[in-house]
Amino acid sequence: MSVSTPDPSPPPSSPQAEAGPATAPPPPVPGAAPAPVPPSQAIGVLHSPEGLATALTALLSVGAAVDLISSGVNLYIWRLMKDFISDPAGVEDDSGDLADVLNTAVAVAQVALRLATIVVFLVWFHRVRCNGQVFRPDGFTQSAGWAIGGWFVPIANLFFPYRTARETWGASTQLAPDGSYRHTSSAPVTAWWTVFVASLVLDRVFSKRYTAAETPEEIRDVSVLGAVTDVTTIVAAVLAVVFVRKLTALQRVKAAQGPLAAV
Repeated sequence: MSVSTPDPSPPPSSPQAEAGPATAPPPPVPGAAPAPVPPSQAIGVLHSPEGLATALTALLSVGAAVDLISSGVNLYIWRLMKDFISDPAGVEDDSGDLADVLNTAVAVAQVALRLATIVVFLVWFHRVRCNGQVFRPDGFTQSAGWAIGGWFVPIANLFFPYRTARETWGASTQLAPDGSYRHTSSAPVTAWWTVFVASLVLDRVFSKRYTAAETPEEIRDVSVLGAVTDVTTIVAAVLAVVFVRKLTALQRVKAAQGPLAAV
């Protein structure tokens, strides 16, 4: 009787055997520090707002100069109407014609500068908002598109842009050297927005009253309101320059030095 001998060749191994047994991560050691969490990646790329800020500064400055001329024209019309009410024969026709020419020229210059300033400001505002998203992705309550769209929503445009400006200001501010929160006054944002809204309200009231003015007395009174509106707009333009320059500087420093302020 023959006895079978075992086959000396090993049995075919399975893919799992070839790969070796699955290894599980070692259990945490009691009392050991947790593994560091990798930093989150920034969203987007920084784009310099410097050129737009310079253009805005120039446009706002020229606009303020034109508004100053406009306030002078309004005061000239006020004086002209005052004299006309006192003595109609004492006012020459040339004076009235000059007032009309000056008023029309200034109005055209104001509209042109307003449109140019609005376009450049919106581009700058959206850019610094997107930069803020890079600096601090969790620092905003709305998407970057609202940096532009928020200006065109009735009623909401009285506070949406301000909220975006405040959040961008906070996101652009460096932390303390130890990583803790570092307070930076947002007074430039609040001051600019308050006077800016006041100038919009005054301009709306002035436009309605100017359109409805017919008598010399009404023209005299609305001219005073026009001068006040121009002065308020000048103050708003100056505060806008401060806001634009300071926010641009905050982003320049944070982009160059990093999220932590120097000791």
